[in-house]
Amino acid sequence: MNMQSSGNLAPQQHHGGHEMFDAHEVLATFINVLDQYMIFDQFIQDQELKQILNRQYGFMTDLYNICVQTFSTGQDPSHPTQTYHMTQNNQVYYGTQPSQPKKPNQTIHDVSDQGLSAYMLGLIKSTASLLAMTALEMTNPVLRRMLADSVPNFIEMGYEIFLYQNKHHYYQVPQLAQQEMNQMLGSFTQAQANRPVMM
Repeated sequence: MNMQSSGNLAPQQHHGGHEMFDAHEVLATFINVLDQYMIFDQFIQDQELKQILNRQYGFMTDLYNICVQTFSTGQDPSHPTQTYHMTQNNQVYYGTQPSQPKKPNQTIHDVSDQGLSAYMLGLIKSTASLLAMTALEMTNPVLRRMLADSVPNFIEMGYEIFLYQNKHHYYQVPQLAQQEMNQMLGSFTQAQANRPVMM
């Protein structure tokens, strides 16, 4: 048997084999998202969406850099994980309005801010899921904490893009009729605080 505790290893060796592959996947994903954001920037017309993209790009670049530091050294990075602050308010517009049926673009010139913001949201959502899954099995405590701390930031970035889309009627939010909504809202009740007796 070749068993060693983390106390007997140098900090940069505090990585399990599975974690090495997961960390590579996370860092490669950050690069892919940043590269795609750079491509999207060339096509965005709306300045508000461009500002969101640039702010998120800067935030993710910093996160990538400190994750690389921690991955390669096994120690704390030059600064802690930052908190992402969106600039959108929390106003959600409910209801739907008629819109043109969607279809694939025929040329690159057909790409619109609606599509670009949807691509951004898809990337952020998938990255948030990846970070949550990989943080559960990280052996290096610093890297695990960084990835776990980053999940709420990606949720915030995704919500910022959703709010932008919703405001421009790209992401419409239908509601149930009041009677159905009330029935759904009342379909659960609280559990008793005492624990069940185990047999």
